[in-house]
Amino acid sequence: MSNHTETTSLAADGLAAETLASDQQWMQRALALAKRGQYTTRPNPAVGCVLVKDGQVIGEGFHPKAGQPHAEVFALRQAAEQAHAQIKGATAYVTLEPCAHFGRTPPCANALVDAGVARVVMASLDTNPQVAGIGRARLEAAGIATTVGVCEAEARALNAGFLQVMAGGRPYVRLKVAASLDGRTAMASGESKWITGAAARAEVQHWRAISGAVLTGIGTILADDPLLNVRAVTDGTPLAEIPQPIRVVLDRQGRMPADAQLLQQPESVLLVGAAQVNGVETWPNMDLADLLNHLRDDKQVRDVLVEAGATLGAAFLQAGLVDELIVYLAPTLLGASARPMFDLPFMQMAEQLRFELVEMQPVGEDIRLILRPRR
Repeated sequence: MSNHTETTSLAADGLAAETLASDQQWMQRALALAKRGQYTTRPNPAVGCVLVKDGQVIGEGFHPKAGQPHAEVFALRQAAEQAHAQIKGATAYVTLEPCAHFGRTPPCANALVDAGVARVVMASLDTNPQVAGIGRARLEAAGIATTVGVCEAEARALNAGFLQVMAGGRPYVRLKVAASLDGRTAMASGESKWITGAAARAEVQHWRAISGAVLTGIGTILADDPLLNVRAVTDGTPLAEIPQPIRVVLDRQGRMPADAQLLQQPESVLLVGAAQVNGVETWPNMDLADLLNHLRDDKQVRDVLVEAGATLGAAFLQAGLVDELIVYLAPTLLGASARPMFDLPFMQMAEQLRFELVEMQPVGEDIRLILRPRR
């Protein structure tokens, strides 16, 4: 949903322009808080909450990690610790619908009711069947006014994998490639270091850190010997607090070299195919859709980052399994003999795959494109 559509929809629901502008301001603050937990909350969603009364923040918080209190609880605790703050009658801004069920923690909807807030503004409803609409209904049954849809697109993008899986879908798949202006990803020999600059390469750490699994093919392992792990993120989150993604390697012919770098940490490696390596979990060959569903069901993976060559990347695209294509374009030309971005055997215009451009952003000397397939 675009910001214009979001604003129009909320205005149509009777929300005054002045109130809407204020709601968007406070929700942006809640989203900034939520992002502080985006690398540490897996498999839970990243959520932020801001409590506001008389135009002043009286409490705020974010969900840092599964098993720890949710954002609303931290915000209520902070407000309660301030002797001058009166929670009763406040407005709560939450980036995701407050939970309505008992899990590791009690329901946040109940906590907001007990605290006596007057209004709850939610960026998005939750798709978890245990919550979906139930949290909002519980608040309204207690006489609390609710608004849904403020900064919704940004909030949903922050938890795209969680929301998709909870709605009954497969994990959210991001396919990342680095390419030249002429759409090449490596020289004919396989040499590819480096097409993009340091800033673009550093940003890839973000995509890995928000993913439950990083997936590649054995060809990439043999050509580049990558680690595929998270080594640093720019917001300063300590590396020890970031769960490392599962590094999934498709190796149908059992070609995994025993001295591959990623095998230095075998506990976070998953081989799919014929390879057998001591200390490494192995799954049998399966098609890509089944693999994604197994990662969801067996490993609680919500987001998958595919960092692979032209063949595997094309297979994901042709199977309709890519939700987001992330392309880093470098201002360079590699020539006609260099390897293509994707090995797609198209012969007619009718076969083309079209995308919607979501974002275009300079990153150092390169350009990052985020695109979504037109379904």
